[in-house]
Amino acid sequence: MDKLTVMISGGFSPAYRAVLPEFERSTGVAVTTLSGASQGKGPKTIKSQLEQGTEVDVVILSREGLNELIAAGYIATGSEAELASVPLAAAVRKGSPKPDVSTVDALKQTLLNTPRLVMPASTGGIYMTDVVFPKLGLAGKVTPKMVPRGTDSTDMLAAGEADLAIGPVSEIISQPGVELVAPLPDEVQLVQMFTASIVKTAHNPEQARKLIEFLVSDRTTKAIKESGMQPVGIGRKP
Repeated sequence: MDKLTVMISGGFSPAYRAVLPEFERSTGVAVTTLSGASQGKGPKTIKSQLEQGTEVDVVILSREGLNELIAAGYIATGSEAELASVPLAAAVRKGSPKPDVSTVDALKQTLLNTPRLVMPASTGGIYMTDVVFPKLGLAGKVTPKMVPRGTDSTDMLAAGEADLAIGPVSEIISQPGVELVAPLPDEVQLVQMFTASIVKTAHNPEQARKLIEFLVSDRTTKAIKESGMQPVGIGRKP
């Protein structure tokens, strides 16, 4: 049986896991799925795991993270494919009151009034701390708990260990025990593009190409939309 190893970050994971069984059935390719953050520090990032020698055929992560991998020489030239986009949003524990994040001023006040804010230390969290907080005058005034992955933040929220989480919509609506408040206002929004690429050292490049072709096809559109993302793959029906 043909084999394939994929390393994926959180944003596209719900859609990917929904369609993976169909890919395996239709192609006969057995896929091993590993997990890693698109960006950040520490051993859990995709980049760090590649640096440690983890053997991977395909990576699926944010465009920002992919750009870092390209710069580091890990990606096969021309193999990048855009899969889906997703905005950042706020979330609360299921059943908790939903704060106002509908405008920039409302979001700013909500962040100031949130004692326990949690965010992933990956693309979305980096954007919030490096761009949004300074823009809103919140640098040094709001200190979020930064965790490696988006699922770590929603787990804390569900367990009552945090009051508000910010992350990609797809990492919120797929998680138990949490509720979507709303996407962030356009003025401070980051719409992440999730991409798939073949790793330069891939042992199974042919199977890798099959997977990417499948992910950008119409066969994954429904799962992508149900996960709160917008499909953008080439060849999709409008």
